[in-house]
Amino acid sequence: MSMTEELTDWSWEQKCQKAVEALGTNGFTAVFCRTPDDARNYILEGAADAASIGFGGSMTITDLAVQQTLADQGKEILNHSSSALSRDQKMEIMRRQLTCDLFLSGSNALTISGELINIDATGNRVAAMFFGPRRVIVVVGRNKLVDGTPQEAIQRVKQWATPPNAKRLSFNTPCAKTGFCSNCNSPDRLCRVTTIIDRKPRFTDLRVLVVNADLGL
Repeated sequence: MSMTEELTDWSWEQKCQKAVEALGTNGFTAVFCRTPDDARNYILEGAADAASIGFGGSMTITDLAVQQTLADQGKEILNHSSSALSRDQKMEIMRRQLTCDLFLSGSNALTISGELINIDATGNRVAAMFFGPRRVIVVVGRNKLVDGTPQEAIQRVKQWATPPNAKRLSFNTPCAKTGFCSNCNSPDRLCRVTTIIDRKPRFTDLRVLVVNADLGL
């Protein structure tokens, strides 16, 4: 690793650690992970007593490549992302994710002051993040950190996450064509449900892993 890379990692680690500390102050169980492998191992250990595991459609979780390992362990995998599923089948899986043993998700943004910011088109992912599943693990890469207010974090999501996600999901929105948010009124608009989780929900075992690596969009 070059000196530049070492200093960059050090700088990011300080920001990650500050976010972890703030999350703890806000009541979350928060863990700093130096590498994606650390996050992956935490998830696999946390899934030991889980029979059913929901996946919220997160590219961050996809990057960690845990689904096949969990499936090989005999876990029931609740993932609505397969293109082979009908709309009704997807909806049934989304509903079952709300009562699964373990729900895995990323977050669109995390403020340094410990607030999770997310924007959904349907709302199933954010709904499962704060109520329903027996345990929730949210993984946040350093690229999602925002040293600012929740409103600035929302802008981060709309500028850097929503356009590529709209393209990935083949949504017919202006941002999927231009790469820029236009606050559209498209029937395919992704920005429909915006949530700020600023304290740990009362009855949800919500754990946040902050990783010193770029993960997801």
